[in-house]
Amino acid sequence: MHAFANPARFLKLARPLTLWLGWFGALAVAGALADGLLLAPRDYLQGDSVRIMYVHVPAAWLGMGGWAGLAAACLMQLVWRHPLGAVAARAIAVPGAVFTAICLATGSLWGRPTWGTWWQWDGRMTSMLVLLFLYIGWIALAEAERERGGEGRLAAIFGLVGAVNLPVIHYSVLWWRSLHQGQSIGVTGTSIDASMLWPLLGSAIGFTLLFGAIVLMRMRAALARQKLEARLRRMAA
Repeated sequence: MHAFANPARFLKLARPLTLWLGWFGALAVAGALADGLLLAPRDYLQGDSVRIMYVHVPAAWLGMGGWAGLAAACLMQLVWRHPLGAVAARAIAVPGAVFTAICLATGSLWGRPTWGTWWQWDGRMTSMLVLLFLYIGWIALAEAERERGGEGRLAAIFGLVGAVNLPVIHYSVLWWRSLHQGQSIGVTGTSIDASMLWPLLGSAIGFTLLFGAIVLMRMRAALARQKLEARLRRMAA
């Protein structure tokens, strides 16, 4: 990772990678959603409401994956003093929070016709709501440190501590019995029929590629702002 510590070297790779991730991600999402929303069969119990999963599941995955990436960036900042660690963490935080909010909103829409309620304070839903609050708190703390000219160490520590919530989210359906269904895709197999599984996987891959493109664009914008601010300070001096 230290090979990309030089911002110029990182930008040389990030510019074309952003384009490729964005286009392939958009195509994958469009194809997967067209398949899932129009061609995949209805569920024999949930009917057409099951089609929400083609957005809900990738959003949940990216909400959790986003915080895992944020924590990894915070670790690089604290332990290895990587110059792009804080930049990457700030770039991940906002899209991670957005996908977490999408997960909660689509889960609520899915729960109303399936469970008969918009919200249930079960382990999975509550821990995902906690994740959204963690994102909001991290963004506020990082912005406050940046305005005060700090290095972002408090935000980095907060990012690592907040990662404790990720295994709680993952294992919540096993630890507590609730309305939320159990794990459908595992290492040993899946309970989802192939006609629904493939568009779900395609949607997850597509949204992940788009997430990567968004993070790279935000990192590039942050580096450009830093460069501009440094130039203005030199001119003011």
